[in-house]
Amino acid sequence: QVQLVESGGGLVQPGGSLRLSCAASASSFSINDMGWYRQAPGKQRELVARITKSGITNYADSVKGRFTISRDNAKNTVYLQMNSLKPEDTDVYYCNARVVSSGTGRQYIYWGQGTQVTVSS
Repeated sequence: QVQLVESGGGLVQPGGSLRLSCAASASSFSINDMGWYRQAPGKQRELVARITKSGITNYADSVKGRFTISRDNAKNTVYLQMNSLKPEDTDVYYCNARVVSSGTGRQYIYWGQGTQVTVSS
C-alpha cells in the first residue's frame, strides 16, 4: 500500500552535483514529514535532511549550505539537491516517510530501498 521509489544516485567527482528523487505511492494514506538519511558500512544511519508537509526543513550540520531538500505534494515526491559534493558524502542514501492511514488514523514509518552515492575522482 505504501512504496518509496528512489532514483538519482551514482558516481560523481568531488565538487559535482546530484539530485536524488523519492516518489511515494501511498493510496489511502496521508504523507506527513519526509526525509533523507544516509548510512556507511559499519556506521549508524544518520539524518541528512527532513521536510514537513508545510515545507519546514531541517539539515545536518555537515550538509548545510550544500544540500537542499524540497517536495512536491501533488506528486508525493521529495528531492535532495546535492551540490559541492565531498568524498565523505559517499554513502547509501535512504528516503523516509511518516504516513497516516486515512482509514484507521494509525501512523507508520516507511523506508526506501536505498540509493548509492559515490563521490570520487
